[in-house]
Amino acid sequence: MSNKVRVVVTGLGCVSPLGQDYDTTWKNLISGKSGAKPITHFDASDIATKFCCPVVDYDISSFIDAKEARRNDPFIIHGICAAVQAIHESQLVADEISCHRIGVSIGSGIGGINFIEASHSLIESKSYRKITPFFIPGSITNMISGNISIRFNFKGPSFSIVSACTTGTHNIGNAMRLIQCGDADAMVVGGSECASTKLGIVGFGNARALSTRNDDPLTASRPFDVDRDGFVMGDGAAVIVIESLEFAQRRGAKILAELVGYGTSSDAYHITSPSENGEGPIRCMKNALIDAKITPEEINYINAHGTSTPAGDVIESKAIGSIFPSSIQVSSTKSMTGHLLGASGSIEAIFCILATINNIIPPTINVFNQDPDCKIDCVPNKARASEISYALSNSFGFGGTNGSLIFKKFT
Repeated sequence: MSNKVRVVVTGLGCVSPLGQDYDTTWKNLISGKSGAKPITHFDASDIATKFCCPVVDYDISSFIDAKEARRNDPFIIHGICAAVQAIHESQLVADEISCHRIGVSIGSGIGGINFIEASHSLIESKSYRKITPFFIPGSITNMISGNISIRFNFKGPSFSIVSACTTGTHNIGNAMRLIQCGDADAMVVGGSECASTKLGIVGFGNARALSTRNDDPLTASRPFDVDRDGFVMGDGAAVIVIESLEFAQRRGAKILAELVGYGTSSDAYHITSPSENGEGPIRCMKNALIDAKITPEEINYINAHGTSTPAGDVIESKAIGSIFPSSIQVSSTKSMTGHLLGASGSIEAIFCILATINNIIPPTINVFNQDPDCKIDCVPNKARASEISYALSNSFGFGGTNGSLIFKKFT
């Protein structure tokens, strides 16, 4: 695609284990705070992992009324709150003409598991008559997009891409393509998740994906450390507003960053394990660089997928090392937020955007003894001041689905 339409970011919103908005989340991230806590929202005494990174002390009253909240799974509520924040910051308003050119694409890796578990228990313990008629619209994955389009009268494209832990990245990247192809002028995009239910924790735990460091949850997520033993489940949502540069400038929007590159690939290898040679992630990052028309040397910071799993961190480190110079600065913010699954790509996109704005790289915390097989500068334990012109975000998911985004400081 020659003479591509330039796509810019004009609004950010998030609800995370580190805060109810992106400003609070960013401040806690830069200070190296962990969002991990013992599980208290269900009895975890009989399961292997007894902690996660939940969303706590969460006041939703500014974003959704109590009646509407009761009708929706928490992942939808998280997504609505993050989207409303982003739309308010961007000051995006639909009129009779523009409403047809504004769309929504917000996904989730797991969807309404809280509602599904609770409703199944009601059938088993009482009667099918106890199931609310809002069970289906309160559970299915595309209903963040549906609710936001209805609330703001956005009548452009509305859907949700579901691709495991690459969900947020794919929703952002494919929306970028819609704008570049002329199908929309602006898109509200991202991911949301609230899968820290008993079934969710047990499911990932039995797949041997989760840390069991129950005696010290705060240091359990250890990307690139030799003693890492799995990821820490996290909840939350992150949404950004992207639009064509022309549309943003015409309406006088404040531009936060430019989205310049998007790459995808598939491992075609295994349902849960990454390809051993990192071939899929390598192609994905190279595709993003080609899309952005920049060289590896121009990237200043990579927000790694970096889940703290024994296999994944080594393979991603080697994949990065095969493309970028040894001086490339890489961090995994999952060491603090936990792994937000379908929302991880979008919240890490926000961290990349904020890194270009503030010229600060968030740290990888809990690096006590860096794995010699992870030969990268992982910005251990302390945030670092550094000029950031380009930042790349990686996401890799079950099924071997990969996505990379590149953000540029807007000038």
